[in-house]
Amino acid sequence: MDSNNLVKSFADFVRSKNVDRPTIIRILEDVFRAIILNKFGSGSNCDIIINLDKGDLQIWRLREIVDDNDPEVATPGKVALSEARKIEKDFELGEELSEEVNIAAFSRRTVQFAKQILIQKVRELEKEALYNKYEVLVGCLICAKVNQILSREIILLDDENNELFLPKSEQIPKDHFKKGEPVRAVIHKIEFNNAVLRIILSRTSPLFLERLFEHEIPEIQDGLIAIKKVVREPGVRAKVAVESYNDRIDPVGACVGIKGSRIHGITKELKFENIDIVNYTHNMELYISRVLSPACINRVEQHDERISVYLDADQVALAIGKLGQNIKLAGKLLGKEIDVYRDLSRSLENNDIPLAEFSDVIDESILEKCYEIGLDTARSVLEASKEMVEAHLDLDKEVIDQMYAILDQSLHDR
Repeated sequence: MDSNNLVKSFADFVRSKNVDRPTIIRILEDVFRAIILNKFGSGSNCDIIINLDKGDLQIWRLREIVDDNDPEVATPGKVALSEARKIEKDFELGEELSEEVNIAAFSRRTVQFAKQILIQKVRELEKEALYNKYEVLVGCLICAKVNQILSREIILLDDENNELFLPKSEQIPKDHFKKGEPVRAVIHKIEFNNAVLRIILSRTSPLFLERLFEHEIPEIQDGLIAIKKVVREPGVRAKVAVESYNDRIDPVGACVGIKGSRIHGITKELKFENIDIVNYTHNMELYISRVLSPACINRVEQHDERISVYLDADQVALAIGKLGQNIKLAGKLLGKEIDVYRDLSRSLENNDIPLAEFSDVIDESILEKCYEIGLDTARSVLEASKEMVEAHLDLDKEVIDQMYAILDQSLHDR
């Protein structure tokens, strides 16, 4: 086989992978050294000279001349004196025999072996380059196109046609993609699966939401607003704590935008995930109150690992939220477990109910008569004697008893 053509074909293959010149030479040297190793049992005692421009290849095998009876005569890098003198008669012991290796004498099988090594070396090089590229991009936002949709994951391609993987576990529950569709995600991690490099993306990571905020909100890009922490229930609800470094900028308003113009793009990307933006403050009691919004807190007790919040009875459900999402995310944002209690220390008047709320179960004329004598809440009626109410309202005792029962039951349920 022509060594020039072999070098040229090998070099062209490596060059097609966008490999620089010094690396091409290093790879080819490794390939030809492997051939020598396969044929002679050692490749360390060979000089390999490659000229990429001309496609020239020279391989010189260097061996020390030793006595025919020397125990090391059969080892690589040694040659018997008698064998050396067959090449040149005036060789002496201790001299070095330099012999050119002719690639053309190698078998087709050896050349195929060399090609396999070359392909393996290039794959290792590509894997190393891909790892180096994405290692520094972990946590960054990326846009790639869907190439293949599988049951457990989606395979995407970046601008250089490298495969990226979006597992089902890292997809938002409402995600639905089509082949060729661009997808935004954050680079989650790099892993090896049976020596195969896999770039894993994520759309459920809090970092994904954080990067979307950085991309959509100019004040965050400029460093005027900082994201303190992000917690999520992917596709359902999220809480984002933000802080402004400029007193003239409202961080919540800046993130929401005029008529929600900024936050809308983010929620759309997240399949309309509800996002609560919380104005961070070092005043922990105020911060806890903001984090548990829309519930109104009466008081807070802070402990080492837990926080106790006390609310009116009608605010407990708001604090907990649907399926416990609000309190769960609030706890993650604060980094502590939150215990919710009804505030029994509040005066009973604060749990009173206006009589107007009973218009659907108590006749309007009866309510009007109660207003005339200064009774406008359920508790004010219950605290007045039945005799006084009966006398002033001119109602039957049964009607009075029924009204009292309704009001009492309503306050009790509250």
